[in-house]
Amino acid sequence: MPFLIIKEDITTLDVDVIVNAANTGLYAGGGVCGAIFKAAGYQELQEACDKLSPISTGEAVITPGFHLPAKYIIHTAGPIYQGGMNHEDKLLKACYQNSLQLAYDQGLESIAFPLISSGIYGYPKEEAYQIAKNTIVEFLQNHEMMVYLCLFKKIEIPHDDFDRYLKITQISPIHPMRIYGAPRALDARKEIIPEESFSTKLLKLIDQSKMSDSQFYHKANMDRRLFSKLRKEDYQPSKMTAISCCIALSLSLEESEDLLASAGYSLSKSILFDCIIRYCIQNQQYDIFAINDMLLFYDQNLLGQN
Repeated sequence: MPFLIIKEDITTLDVDVIVNAANTGLYAGGGVCGAIFKAAGYQELQEACDKLSPISTGEAVITPGFHLPAKYIIHTAGPIYQGGMNHEDKLLKACYQNSLQLAYDQGLESIAFPLISSGIYGYPKEEAYQIAKNTIVEFLQNHEMMVYLCLFKKIEIPHDDFDRYLKITQISPIHPMRIYGAPRALDARKEIIPEESFSTKLLKLIDQSKMSDSQFYHKANMDRRLFSKLRKEDYQPSKMTAISCCIALSLSLEESEDLLASAGYSLSKSILFDCIIRYCIQNQQYDIFAINDMLLFYDQNLLGQN
């Protein structure tokens, strides 16, 4: 944990392994595949791939990263979309499952995926995204790994109910132009002297929830190193981290405001990010990845990206 969605060139990421959306012959193609071959070094990578080819659709194999910042490349062959009538969803899910398992078996701690099959293979981007997200989240329930999904275009998942909420409540939030995944301060920290520290209040709430530490930080889309910091009395969390804690604990709006205040934060009614969080809490939407879908659609920072 966590699972992060970013807008980055996958060939530039300093992670243990990146995933190549390969063809079954493992030869240099176009799009992401071609970019990876070029950045890694065409001849060296092709020679390594030739020893492993061909592979089946959904299968995953691993090679060195050569000249990439990533140490390794996992190559997986995604399905060509044919209207969804030839088990494309199962094959696409297998790409992510097999790649994640291979990385885990190799002892790797961080992995970056492109949105497999969503380019020239024609898989509808919104459907490809849902399969990628659901498969990654399912894997991370029982495994510790940092997973990135690199997107180059916004996923169009409309949220009509939230749009109606803004109109009914007559809220006109500030909606600055944003690039999702880019860090940005959400608002200034208030000068508040809380009765209890954020850490003290948070640990009491976790105990009351009966969740294990692992269950909590998985639900909050954070890694255990960050959680270890949160246990320290003098640690000051970011607003994003504090909100993630509220979501993981399924707090009401009043309870969320109380916990946020202990860290010196509040939820504004004039900032779009905060309006989305308020809406989700009021509607008891505590699936952090579903909330991130909304934030992604409205070009906001995602929970877990601290």
